[in-house]
Amino acid sequence: MAALGWLTPRRRSATARSVLAGEAAAEAARKTSAADDDSALLARAPEEPARTPRDADATPPEEPAFPVAGDDRAAAFFDLDNTVMQGAAIFHFGRGLYKRKFFERRELTRFAWQQAWFRLAGVEDPEHMQDARDSALSIVKGHRVSELMSIGEEIYDEYMADRIWPGTRALAQAHLDAGQKVWLVTAAPVETATIIARRLGLTGALGTVAESVDGVYTGRLVGEPLHGPAKAEAVRALAAAEGLELERCAAYSDSHNDIPMLSLVGHPYAINPDTKLRKYARARDWRLRDYRTGRKAAKVGIPAAAGVGALAGGTAAAVALHRRRR
Repeated sequence: MAALGWLTPRRRSATARSVLAGEAAAEAARKTSAADDDSALLARAPEEPARTPRDADATPPEEPAFPVAGDDRAAAFFDLDNTVMQGAAIFHFGRGLYKRKFFERRELTRFAWQQAWFRLAGVEDPEHMQDARDSALSIVKGHRVSELMSIGEEIYDEYMADRIWPGTRALAQAHLDAGQKVWLVTAAPVETATIIARRLGLTGALGTVAESVDGVYTGRLVGEPLHGPAKAEAVRALAAAEGLELERCAAYSDSHNDIPMLSLVGHPYAINPDTKLRKYARARDWRLRDYRTGRKAAKVGIPAAAGVGALAGGTAAAVALHRRRR
């Protein structure tokens, strides 16, 4: 894999592994996008409706001259979980793999508990994140990349298609209509993220890159999960390779963990923000959008439990089982 280091001025706060993860994600995203340029529009999901006046939350923000039509030095970067889609993509993907008997119920319970802990605690425990990463990698080790891509298409239809936020989807469409590229940026596997981007008609995706040899997963990552500072490194690398000016770009996220990415661009948006991001964004006069309603919007610190019925059921069961075992 060719290095992109010469393209990307690095911040001292980024670790070597986050830089590697970011550059690997950028390279994978560009390769995928180049291969899909001719088919992206045809691959757009038929279930995605056109915007209508009835979609109140699907109306783009009324801000003059943004996004700027025809500005090919600008692009938009969207976090995935709870920004574009309700819940965690990796959890929905895990449900689909479990249904196909890739692993046993006890592993699904463990996986659901890990996701619940991360979302409820709102912090990254290094040992916990390592355990979650290792369990996910062990599931795909030895499987072909093409197999997981094919299954991922089915899982999108089963668990993800109905969980796209119409409001955020409309924001992405506004950038596309202005002639700009739109990228997902997520800690989910790049293959899963690429499927979602294709089905939404977006340009491509930056995601966690799992190592593969001759098309078979080895069970190792390239760098680290694309999370926090690694996302910023991926955006920085992609912008340099694509000739973008970050000051003219936009970024969208629900999580304070994505502040490094949001701070890179000239147009940061807090979408369905958690408590820390809401406070941070307000202090800096960033734009905020919240597509949740009622009590869900109030519980900004518990997006997975409050935002998705099916996901809430799975995580609640995992929490209950964990407590009983203790």
